[in-house]
Amino acid sequence: MLQQTIEKLHAMKLGAMADALRAQMTQPDIEAMPFAERFAMLVDLQQSAVLSAQLKQRLKRAGMRQTACVENLDLRTPRNLDRGTIHTLATGQWIRRNLNVLVLGPAGIGKSWISCALGNQAARDGHSVIYKRLSRLLDDLAVARLHGRQARALTNLARTRVLILDDWLMQKLTAEQRRDLMELIDDRHGRASTIIATQLPVDRWHDMIGDPTYADALLDRLVHNAYRLDLKGKTMRPRFAPATDDQPDGVTDERPAMDG
Repeated sequence: MLQQTIEKLHAMKLGAMADALRAQMTQPDIEAMPFAERFAMLVDLQQSAVLSAQLKQRLKRAGMRQTACVENLDLRTPRNLDRGTIHTLATGQWIRRNLNVLVLGPAGIGKSWISCALGNQAARDGHSVIYKRLSRLLDDLAVARLHGRQARALTNLARTRVLILDDWLMQKLTAEQRRDLMELIDDRHGRASTIIATQLPVDRWHDMIGDPTYADALLDRLVHNAYRLDLKGKTMRPRFAPATDDQPDGVTDERPAMDG
């Protein structure tokens, strides 16, 4: 009967519960434990397995540039990073309020790392996340247009709770790119949260967008409802050695060396 039960659990894709039940039956004093407690333990283990699998899937879909988490954020190095603001962002309240985050600063200061850490926290809180370099995203939308899939691509991006746009406005936008970006940001405005990571100061965004009407509209939707991290200081890249092949998944220290 036990084997049949285990097989049925596996058939229902309750493998963690099946394994836990098998393990329970090897414990000599298990019969002395009340049935309700034993069953609760099985359910807890199955739930943990499901949540872990869901998080793994969210992180895989996010495609974040770096493995980072807010707990390991370096707050000791002077770079104008406010501890209180980071603590507030870590609560995720900004996502529930559909606010944005701007991470600004020179190359090597840790913009990508911080953005990915916030994205990681959002995924752990159950939110969908996508990481994209802006140039790659605009290229993807252009290809999608050629194949008649742009509307679907924009819909998927609009539904994503946290969209990370790295290397923002590194190149001047074309007319087509302005339209695509405007449509994307407008779809998300007031409905989802966007993280912008860039070396470019906000007062230079107009020049790179290339059209004052589009620029005003984009800034209105991104800047005025955003937390702003204006990072300053020297590059952090020389402080870290390259990651080694035997480094485990989930780094335990901040590694902004890949930041642009």
